[in-house]
Amino acid sequence: MFTGTLIYALINSVILCLIAIGFNLTFGISGIANFAYGAFYILSAYSTWILMHSFNLPYFVSVMGSIILTMVLGALMYQLVLKRVRGQAISEVIATFGIGMAILELFRYLGFVGFEYNLPPFIDSSYMILGTYVDMQRILIVIIGIILVLLLWVFTHNTSLGLAFRGIAQDERTALTFGIDSDKIATLAVSLGAGFAAIAATIIIPLGSIFPSEGYDVLIKALAVCIIGGLGSTGGVIAASFLIGFAERFTDTYIGSHWTMIVSLAAIFIVLVVKPSGLFGKQKELEERI
Repeated sequence: MFTGTLIYALINSVILCLIAIGFNLTFGISGIANFAYGAFYILSAYSTWILMHSFNLPYFVSVMGSIILTMVLGALMYQLVLKRVRGQAISEVIATFGIGMAILELFRYLGFVGFEYNLPPFIDSSYMILGTYVDMQRILIVIIGIILVLLLWVFTHNTSLGLAFRGIAQDERTALTFGIDSDKIATLAVSLGAGFAAIAATIIIPLGSIFPSEGYDVLIKALAVCIIGGLGSTGGVIAASFLIGFAERFTDTYIGSHWTMIVSLAAIFIVLVVKPSGLFGKQKELEERI
């Protein structure tokens, strides 16, 4: 039982990391808290389903099409809306949350509710790992999660565009003096963050069904991980994902599933009290600002 709990805690941690990393990337580069993130997650899942069932496209083509569509919509959201209010934190939150709510409620209004809206697993099989059966979809989640984190690190440290991302994140004014277009980088950051949400959806959704309300849950999970880890810190997101992932699984197994959310909320409360900027956050705290 203990070994099985450890294995599923690891999988749960990777799922949380996949859910949060796109939100964290967007905020870390552009400074925008994209509260439409959960809506993009659900949008990509529904887009995949529609491309498969209405246009009869192959599964892989539908997945790639939904990821590209979600990234394009993310870029359009920045160019048409966020570009006009960038730097006004409250306006950014209201705008993105409003867009996200409109997307989710539109799907609900159109009747996209029910267990028939689901995505098939990439590989329908399971394996015995240390005495515990684990389906291949969950194994793929772990593999893809590790690959995405490594690719993100390589991209931000070994490509000119990635270095431009880091430059804007570290000091936007200095980056501007070197000719880096902040609006272009912010557009790409929002688009890439939406793309990460789409990738997460296409590999996580097959474990269940597609529901508009899941968009709100994904947003809350992403916020929880980023708050605990520290907004803008990839290392913090990874650490917080494992902290919450293991806490949730062990609580569910040994205490009760109804305590899972309480443990997560307690972790957020403790971190905010002890270190408001998060475990690895770099935002200045009160005593540093005075």
